[in-house]
Amino acid sequence: MQMRHLRYLVALGRERHFKRAAQRCHVTQSTLSAAIRQLETELEVPLIERDRRFKAFTAEGKVLLEWAARMVAEREALGQRIGALRGTLSGSLSIGAVPTALPTIGLLTTPVSEAHPGLTLRILSRTSNEIQRLLEEFELDVGITYLDNEPMHGVESHPLYAERYILLTPRDGPFQGRERVTWREIADTPLCLLTPDMQNRRILDAIFAGVGRRANAHAETNSVMTLCSHIRTGRWSSVLARNFLWVFGTPPDMLALPIHEPQCSFSVGVVYRRQDPVPPAVRAFVACARDVDIETAIDGAT
Repeated sequence: MQMRHLRYLVALGRERHFKRAAQRCHVTQSTLSAAIRQLETELEVPLIERDRRFKAFTAEGKVLLEWAARMVAEREALGQRIGALRGTLSGSLSIGAVPTALPTIGLLTTPVSEAHPGLTLRILSRTSNEIQRLLEEFELDVGITYLDNEPMHGVESHPLYAERYILLTPRDGPFQGRERVTWREIADTPLCLLTPDMQNRRILDAIFAGVGRRANAHAETNSVMTLCSHIRTGRWSSVLARNFLWVFGTPPDMLALPIHEPQCSFSVGVVYRRQDPVPPAVRAFVACARDVDIETAIDGAT
């Protein structure tokens, strides 16, 4: 059973499509299909339900896929450990971050890259639920997500900063001249917010519900870039995590108002699979994360 065949199987598990899996592995579709058939021959069981296209994995295929994902991850970690013995850390590190953590992700990845230039970083925007699943499936090495609102399982964690909230609103709007606002009084303000599948939105909805109100969402998006685009026009209001201001500051003609009554904060941090030994690239990332003071950087921007 060859490692590259297991990599092809893992790629197929992630793409659920022969052509896209082959492209991901930089091989032809016929090469990938032949490798899967070789695995089926070796194990003497069908792994894939297929007609002309991929349909699903068989029960045996699901078992092998789970095992193959672990083996591919362990092989990557082995290469990193050998490289570390030679004084160089190379390979790749896949990082999944919730959208509200992306504005300050560069504060983490930059020192990692500077300390380990041979390491390739793959940074993806993912929901907290996706981060949990993809860590379990060995598709992610590290997550940046909420630690206390919807706790994750099977992971180790390190807190990075407390997510606190501001209302970003037009300077000439209903809150002009104000220094802060309450959750109750902003509930009727037309808002641009992240979609309800995002944990940040579930947090905001719970806060509004706690004061007997409901967010007045006039626009919803699962894209941080789309959210920022609306805010940048200077005509939309939004409830944002403070760390957004680290990227673009307070836009012209806008107010960034702290929200109180109640004062709310939620811990955001690094999570990674609970395993022994911890892969060198993950260990290096966590070590750099422990040295970064994101709170101070956010405070400086607000």
